[in-house]
Amino acid sequence: MRLALSWLTVLPLRVDDVDVKAARRAIACAPLVGVLLGAFVVVVLKAFAISNISALGAGFLVVGVVALATRGMHLDGLADVADGLGCYGPPERALQVMKDGGAGPFGVVTLIVVLGAQAAVLPHAGWGVIVLAFAASRAAFGICCMRGVPAARPEGLGALVAGTQHPAVVVGTWVVLAAAAVPLGLRAVIAIAVAAALVWLLVKHTTKRFGGVTGDVLGAAAELALLAVLVIA
Repeated sequence: MRLALSWLTVLPLRVDDVDVKAARRAIACAPLVGVLLGAFVVVVLKAFAISNISALGAGFLVVGVVALATRGMHLDGLADVADGLGCYGPPERALQVMKDGGAGPFGVVTLIVVLGAQAAVLPHAGWGVIVLAFAASRAAFGICCMRGVPAARPEGLGALVAGTQHPAVVVGTWVVLAAAAVPLGLRAVIAIAVAAALVWLLVKHTTKRFGGVTGDVLGAAAELALLAVLVIA
């Protein structure tokens, strides 16, 4: 959990010894970090509501706060994956585009659409839906890191976590999320199912396009799952 928090938040937690075993456990703990982030977002939204800021303005401010609280890593991954999928050439070319660091037109448009949609929906979502959405977004990592999913590069975060998650653990996590969604209504349950399916499709496509997953794919999967649950539920 300490490693998961150090990876996924700006909390000043230091973990010196990071191996595959620790990485596997951190990915498994990621949905719990999502719960904490979701609760944090609910508190921030309530604070903005007290200050009488417009709903859309509050939504954009919350999106910015979340980006700061998570170092913007997932947004960087989302933009890089969009640019990688949008370029022509072999997997090596796509991976080089993703590694360059700059955001191309595909990445910019994707960020505008995803962040704009999140900002528009967040102020109108119930606290239960928000917490569920952030938990699902971090549970997306498990699908990306299931056994049988290779790493696209021999180094980096993708190489460290790829293939570390047992399918039973991943399925169990999403079943728990679906069960937690039941009190929120049928739309919330459907949202969890759709989010899981979209992440799986993303993993299949990026594995085919890039030769495996990278840390950027994990970030893109998180943002895709978050948006799906927020919009549907």
